[in-house]
Amino acid sequence: MNERSKQVRRDIIKLSLANGGYHFGGTFSCVEILITLFDQILDGDDRFILSKGHACWGYYVLLMERGFKPALEGHPHLDLANGVHWTTGSEGHGLPAGVGMALARKMQKRGGKVYVVIGDGECQEGTTWESMLMAVQHKLDNLCVIIDFNKTQGSGFTKDILKVDCMHRVANEVGWIATDVDGHDVDKLSRTLAQVYEHPHLIIADTVKGKGVSFMEGQPGWHARWPNKDEVAAMLKELA
Repeated sequence: MNERSKQVRRDIIKLSLANGGYHFGGTFSCVEILITLFDQILDGDDRFILSKGHACWGYYVLLMERGFKPALEGHPHLDLANGVHWTTGSEGHGLPAGVGMALARKMQKRGGKVYVVIGDGECQEGTTWESMLMAVQHKLDNLCVIIDFNKTQGSGFTKDILKVDCMHRVANEVGWIATDVDGHDVDKLSRTLAQVYEHPHLIIADTVKGKGVSFMEGQPGWHARWPNKDEVAAMLKELA
């Protein structure tokens, strides 16, 4: 883990604790995905949706670095002036919105791409499958979806609740380009996100819940749990 990743995680801890936030497990699993998008990929013509809205604290940190002032709430709320392009939090809502944005751009012959980050637990939602089919139907080559595949969700391990390890195979079958990548390797993420295809692109990012803090890593219980004072100190020590 490089210094940039550690710095963003430290900023997440400080910002979230000062504003009543938590959800550290799923927030930490997608840090490198967000860093890569915000530091290297997104430009003024692109749109980004954090569909797994409970992981918002990393999103807020990166928005604030760019001079935006998002409302520091438990889930992002639509605020175009501050870089938030959709309200999310209820799982399965961000991808349908992303499909609509990408389709509108195609119809209007506008440039730019739409990037959506979703969770693997979110892939159990029916709206995810409908959206994938619609994206192919409308040839949305301007849509890129990244799954934060951390293998856990709010109530346990994804494999024990409803397996979604078929995503790569199904995506290819219905007409997407699917790519697997180490979700904590910024260089690999950057190269993968920079690829251009004539189909919608699904990136399955292999990640670890709570990445960067040893006692959180891979633990479903840290989906939505407040750390105590000693745990906060241990988190910051590991990320120093």
